Amino acid sequence: MDRMTALQARIQDKKLDGFFVTDTKNVTYLTGFTGEESTLLVTPQKAYFVTDSRFTEQFKQQVHNAEMILHQDSMFKAVCKLANRLQLTRIGFEAVHLNYADYEAFDLLTQGTLVPTRDFVETQREIKDANELASITQAIAIAEKGYQHVIATIKPGMREIDVANDLDFFMRGLGASNVSFETIVASGTRSAMPHGAATEKKIEKGDIVTLDWGCIYHGYMSDLTRTFAVGEPDPRLKTIYQIVYQTNQKVQKALKPGVLGRVINDLAHNTINDAGYGKYFGHGTGHGIGLSIHEGPGAWGPYLDVPAAKGNVVTDEPGIYVPDLGGVRIEDDLLVTAAGSQSLSQPAPSELLVL
Repeated sequence: MDRMTALQARIQDKKLDGFFVTDTKNVTYLTGFTGEESTLLVTPQKAYFVTDSRFTEQFKQQVHNAEMILHQDSMFKAVCKLANRLQLTRIGFEAVHLNYADYEAFDLLTQGTLVPTRDFVETQREIKDANELASITQAIAIAEKGYQHVIATIKPGMREIDVANDLDFFMRGLGASNVSFETIVASGTRSAMPHGAATEKKIEKGDIVTLDWGCIYHGYMSDLTRTFAVGEPDPRLKTIYQIVYQTNQKVQKALKPGVLGRVINDLAHNTINDAGYGKYFGHGTGHGIGLSIHEGPGAWGPYLDVPAAKGNVVTDEPGIYVPDLGGVRIEDDLLVTAAGSQSLSQPAPSELLVL
């Protein structure tokens, strides 16, 4: 069953006459369209793609499962007019992605009842198909080549921001369309900041460096973290690295279909807590990746009680961050398989890499 047909079946199951898709990532997922300012109105029988004249040629090239509806002045007015013409009485919409002003206009102009939904398409996106996995795998491969470039070129005296910019452009040269998020390069004591964006700080001999990076390939994202040292670091950081590495490996071995995100998160936090560093690990243990850098499921926030399923791609990213000393995080991208999980990324070294 293709993506649109699967959504139409779920629309019918929810006793909706139609569903209004406004999130651009969801539009891309359902149709393949990669442009802007377009939306979908999907009924159990047919899908309508609402856009303007700037995207007619792109629509013809990319979209083959929806009828194009052109608007002249307002996308929302066109959707409402279409919904009224189709006599839709119960219309689902993406509550997280439709702002209040647009909701008011939609509610005013539509004769049917609006039904808020959450993660209606996103839930479907959690199971990756072969094409999605191929794109994610290539995004990971490009990112890993970028990492090899970093460790071959980084040296004391370089600024964090220069390392980040060089990595970003290097990945673009290998076919990435963009970075997944702002590349994190945090060195020395700054590595104790889990999301320490790259600054003008110069990397010094003996600094530990946390590199959190990823890239986009055909719309799909990778997300990796490696920690290494430029010169001999404080020996305590080598011990911390070992703890984080062992936790990362435990997570990978425990992940399999049916396991709740909460179980994975507790496993990671309990392991680090037992090693005496529990108060220095405050974030979730992993999240889904795909068209978005943070999506379901995973061992974090809203997905703690969601079981893993075959076809999920999630991160495995325990970390320890000690103020005034430094931090260590190791992050891999894992595919949930029928029997367990498979790392799509090359394994981190079992001991801290010292350059």
